[in-house]
Amino acid sequence: MFGKRVDGRQVHEVEPFQRIVPYIMRTRTDSMNMFEESIPCAGMDNYVNMRRAQGEQITYLHVMIAALVRLVALRPQLNRFVMRGRIYTRPKIWVSFVVHQNLRSDAAGTTIKLCFEGTEDIQEICKEINAAILKETTQKSESNSTDKLAGLIMSIPGPLIRLVVNTLMFMDRHNVLPKSVIDASPFHTSLFITNLRSLGINHIFHHVYEFGTTGLFIAIGKEKNEPAFNGTQLVIEKRMGFGLVTDERFCDGLYFARSLKILKKFLNNPSLLEVPLEHKIEDVR
Repeated sequence: MFGKRVDGRQVHEVEPFQRIVPYIMRTRTDSMNMFEESIPCAGMDNYVNMRRAQGEQITYLHVMIAALVRLVALRPQLNRFVMRGRIYTRPKIWVSFVVHQNLRSDAAGTTIKLCFEGTEDIQEICKEINAAILKETTQKSESNSTDKLAGLIMSIPGPLIRLVVNTLMFMDRHNVLPKSVIDASPFHTSLFITNLRSLGINHIFHHVYEFGTTGLFIAIGKEKNEPAFNGTQLVIEKRMGFGLVTDERFCDGLYFARSLKILKKFLNNPSLLEVPLEHKIEDVR
């Protein structure tokens, strides 16, 4: 109520034009910008192979998440969201992604949401990701908080489900959604990432959800061999494509474009992420 939320604080130091944009573009689907990029895989391949030779479990997904966490820590406007025309910034960095127990079955996956301070190095992030994936992909008797929340809503009689969901969305818009629901919701996150590479398909442009606060959605696709110039020589290079969908209301295109260049730098040389960040850059106050 009155601009206060449990998952963020309102940003007042915003230029007048940027402040009025959320009142003009009222929904995330009305405000989506889509970026498409492909990066050489050589840097990630070398790093992943080196870490695997040391007995560590690491994939492109680990590198991507670590790079994104570091990027948001350095570019704090990426950790903002819009609610009822107001711009908020998050105190920490949340990452949501889906894992499947078995890719050979058609069973739905489980969504994981992890919280980071932003100062972690890539080793710390990999350990946390692996622990969460192991917990969710092994046979277990208990569901995680996200599955429990979904199960609770779906246990309600059919005609009332829409009413309950609409009530939750109303409470979210008016800043009275309970912290327990926000903590369990994968849609209240700094960024959502989907690994379509593991399914063997190309990247897509995934919509950002109207429920929750997701402002960044990244989809990783399978690698392709593409022609590229190495100096003056034409070579065939393995590249990985990804699609990024953003909510443009909380920062402008120039900020996103410069952030994308930094992300590419980390993905081309993941060893840069081995050094912990002394402190993340705080948003304006």
